[in-house]
Amino acid sequence: MKRLFFALLFFLLIAARAGAHESLPVFLGIVEQGVGTYAVTWRVPATQGAPPSVSPSFPTQCAAAAPASTTQEPGALVGRMLLRCGPSGLGQGRVTLVGLDRTVLDALVRIGFADGRTVTRVLHPSEPSLELDGIGRHVDVAGYFSLGVEHILFGIDHLLFVTGLLLIVRRPMALAKTVTAFTVAHSITLALAALGYVHVPPAPVEATIALSIVFLARELARLARGEAALTARYPWVVAFTFGLLHGLGFAGALAEVGLPPHDIPLALLLFNLGVEAGQLLFVAALLLIRWEIRRLMPRIPPFLAELPTYGIGAAAAFWLISRVIVIL
Repeated sequence: MKRLFFALLFFLLIAARAGAHESLPVFLGIVEQGVGTYAVTWRVPATQGAPPSVSPSFPTQCAAAAPASTTQEPGALVGRMLLRCGPSGLGQGRVTLVGLDRTVLDALVRIGFADGRTVTRVLHPSEPSLELDGIGRHVDVAGYFSLGVEHILFGIDHLLFVTGLLLIVRRPMALAKTVTAFTVAHSITLALAALGYVHVPPAPVEATIALSIVFLARELARLARGEAALTARYPWVVAFTFGLLHGLGFAGALAEVGLPPHDIPLALLLFNLGVEAGQLLFVAALLLIRWEIRRLMPRIPPFLAELPTYGIGAAAAFWLISRVIVIL
């Protein structure tokens, strides 16, 4: 019992850290409003309480028309400024996100020109600058894909839900149908929400996602006691139903950085493929771990067998309470 208590405490500490962690990237948007004049907006997510110190730097021919303004919004620091770059515009030099190299965050940069060209790039802590010389209209294919992969792999709540499904569904064919149902469902709501057909406030969505994990933990506990569980009988129905909900959570993350106006279908597809790739990678890792545990420990001690159920439930309950408090 003592070992189980400390294991649950560990899960709660992970939950607290994950609940404070934002997997969203830094966002920098630059929109040309006239000849050589640009409206600039940047958003720095709060990763561990206060947002990291990250701000844009522009080529030497550019200067701020007035001091930049920053406002603290829920979960992020948002800055705005009007930039004037003269007749040559923003066509040469480099844009740098100063301070990005001291974080673990990626950054999405979108530049919209008056002639309709749109440039989208993803910067990294190791490469915090964007060269503007000869830049053309282009969507960074790897960028939106990598954002999708990062969001699912850093989305601990989504991963715990998938873990609960794998613990309940053991037969390979049933597991394949269950994961497919979850994938199809969250792809549907991700597309509908990202394209503007569905509008749901993010806070209730996040709280309900936590509730879905609490439900799975309860299902695991019922199975351990030999009771009938809905998820065990109709796994793909449960996966599809909650998958619709989790898709809204994915869409909320995508909405924070936005979609390029001229490449919405491509960017949406790439982000969704990135989410799926990250999910498949995680499922493969879990199956490998389960196979290795069974090989090394044919008979698992009771407290270890109970650990996933109570660990998942404790973390999900913590998220549920903290997210409901935000709503209230």
